[in-house]
Amino acid sequence: MIKKSLAILSISAAFYAQAQDASVLKNSVDVYSNSGLNGSSKYNAMAGAMGALGADASVLNSNPAGIGVAIASDLSGTLSINNSKISTGLFGNAVENTANKADVGQVGGIVVFETRSTSPWKFVNLGVNFSTKSLDEYAETAGNSNVAFTLDDGDRISLNAHAYDRIGDLTKMSLGLGGNYNNRFYVGAGLNLHGSNFQQYDYASMKFASDGGSETFYKQYTPYLEDATGFSATVGVIGKVNNQFRLGAAVETPTWWNIDRTYTFYGYDSADDGEYSENISFASPMKATLSAAFVPSKNLAVNVDYSLGITKPKFGKMGSAAQTEMDNFLDANYKNVSEVKVGAEYRIQQFRLRGGYGLTTGPYSDMIAMASIDNLGQVNTNSSYGNLYSGKKEMFGLGLGYDFKTFYVDAAYNNIWTNYHMPFLQGFSTAGTEYYSNSAFFANEAAVVSETKNSQNNVTLTLGWKF
Repeated sequence: MIKKSLAILSISAAFYAQAQDASVLKNSVDVYSNSGLNGSSKYNAMAGAMGALGADASVLNSNPAGIGVAIASDLSGTLSINNSKISTGLFGNAVENTANKADVGQVGGIVVFETRSTSPWKFVNLGVNFSTKSLDEYAETAGNSNVAFTLDDGDRISLNAHAYDRIGDLTKMSLGLGGNYNNRFYVGAGLNLHGSNFQQYDYASMKFASDGGSETFYKQYTPYLEDATGFSATVGVIGKVNNQFRLGAAVETPTWWNIDRTYTFYGYDSADDGEYSENISFASPMKATLSAAFVPSKNLAVNVDYSLGITKPKFGKMGSAAQTEMDNFLDANYKNVSEVKVGAEYRIQQFRLRGGYGLTTGPYSDMIAMASIDNLGQVNTNSSYGNLYSGKKEMFGLGLGYDFKTFYVDAAYNNIWTNYHMPFLQGFSTAGTEYYSNSAFFANEAAVVSETKNSQNNVTLTLGWKF
C-alpha cells in the first residue's frame, strides 16, 4: 500500500506542470505537426518533391495547384509495407527492436473537367486524397544498476529497463480544387481533415534491493489514450516561366486539433485512483512551401521543394498555469522547422525511373539544459542535449513504374532515418508526476537520457487507372 504524502494537485495542470513531459513534447511533433504521411509510390519515390509538377492526387499534401495540372482523370490506391528498426542506447548498451506492418497507405484521385470553351480557363479539376501513417514506436532502454533510488521505507530500487511505447495511426483526408489558366498558370485550394488515435506508455521495470524482486512503475498520467480530429486549409499557385521551368508556392494554415485524452491517475492511498478525461486543443505551425521544376523534355522532370514553418505550435484549453508553462517552453526552445526535398523522374518509353532525397531539421533548440544522471549514478546539473525529444530527419527514395496506357503500376522504396535524445525517469514530487507501482512510488528531478536511432524501410505499390 502506497503511503500518502502529498496533496492531490489539479489534474489537468499537474499533467503539464513540468515542461519536460517528454512524450507530450515528442508527440506534438510526431503526431500533431507531422507532414510526412504516405502518398502514391510516385510521390514517395521522389521524396514528396512534386510541388511545381503536380498531376498526382498526393500533391494535395504540398501544393493543391498541382491538381490543376492534370489533363486526364486518375484513380489510384497504394499498399504500404513498413519495417522499422529502433535502437536505444544508454551508457554504451543498446537495445534493438524491429516491427513490420502492412496497410493501405493511400487512396486518391483527380476528376478532370475540360471547359471546351473560348475561356482561358482550360480545366477545372477536383482532387481527393486519403493517406495514413502508423504511429507505432517502441523504444526500450537497457537497465543500469547505478541508476537507483531510495524509497520512503529505506529500500533501494535500481533500473532493470525502461520503455516508451506508442501504438496508433494518423490519417489525413484532403479535398482540393485546381484550375488551369491558359496552360500557363495553375491555382488550387484544399481542405484537410486530420485524425489521430493512439495510446502512449511510459514505464520502467525496477529491481528491489531487499528481496531481488521487480515491479513495473508507470509515469503519473500514463498510459494515456488520445483521440483527436483537426483541420487545415491550403492554397497554392504554379506558373510556367517557359516550357522548361515552373515555379510554385503554397501556404498551409496551422492544423487546429481538438484532442480528447483519457489518462490514468495514481494517488497516495487515495480513492481518486483511476481513469480521467480532459479535452485540450493544439495548433501546429503554419507552413509555406516554395517549389521549382525543370522539365527539359517529355522524358525528364526535376523538382525542388523548400518548406518552412512560419509560426510556433501552441496548446490550449489546458488550464492557465499549465498552458502558460507549456507555451513558454515552446516559445523558448522551439525553432521553425525547414524541409528540403529534391526529386526526379526519367521516362524510357513506358518505363519510369524515379528518385528523391529529403532533409527535415529538428524542431527544438540545438542544446537544451537538463539535469541528468550519469553512468555512475551521479547527478550532473550542468548537462545539455541536442536533438532532445525529436531530431532531424533524412529520407531517401527510389522507384520505378510502367504505364499500360489506361492502367499503370508504380513501386517505391523509402529509407527514413532520424535520431534523438529522450529523457525518462524524471518525475517531480512538487507536481505529483512521480513513477508508481502497486506498492511504491519514487520522484526524481534529474532525468536519465538515452539516445534513440529510428530507421524505417518502407515499400509501396500503387495501382492506378487513367480515364
